[in-house]
Amino acid sequence: MPLYKKFNIGENVQVLIWQITESFEDLFDEVYLKDISLVRVNNMKALSHQKGFLSIRKLLQEVGYSDEDLFYDETGKPNLLDGKLISITHSFEFSAIIVSEKIAGIDLEMQREKIITIAEKFMDTEFDFLPKEKDVDFIQKSTVIWGVKEAIFKIENQVGISFKDHISVFPFEMSDGKTSAILTFGTEVKEFSIQFEIVENYIIVVAFEK
Repeated sequence: MPLYKKFNIGENVQVLIWQITESFEDLFDEVYLKDISLVRVNNMKALSHQKGFLSIRKLLQEVGYSDEDLFYDETGKPNLLDGKLISITHSFEFSAIIVSEKIAGIDLEMQREKIITIAEKFMDTEFDFLPKEKDVDFIQKSTVIWGVKEAIFKIENQVGISFKDHISVFPFEMSDGKTSAILTFGTEVKEFSIQFEIVENYIIVVAFEK
């Protein structure tokens, strides 16, 4: 399928979303992969991970890059050779990237009831503003919170950061489409502005360091 959605957030920030409906073979034929990427994709055991990997390269092409322009640092964080900042995410049927001149992280999560059973593992103060009933609203808001924490972790990418203990998301309503969050880790205290929206049965979250 062609590009699902493309939009800007302010100046010099592009977000692109791909809906993965193609076969592995079709995606593979439409992208260029350097040798290290060929090894990486061939070593992936899950077809969904392979297709997610290839669809990210399709998104790179949409903004004028190729696999040659993308590299990963020693922590596994993606970077672009021209110095622009990039964050990457994929989940089941969708993948997304953000290309920016300012620090940003992106995450895409499917809305699933499973999040109810793991909520205690990644949330703390957030329970104060979540609905008491484990209903659709609880699942949606919990999915946003998980996405926020994933996006912030992609920015910070430090060993030892706990989603539950070190990242707090401030109250929000789904209709807001935005919130804020704070990371308190060691001597660091950083604030983040957050934007989110529903994409089919998924939620996409973008975090910017303030």
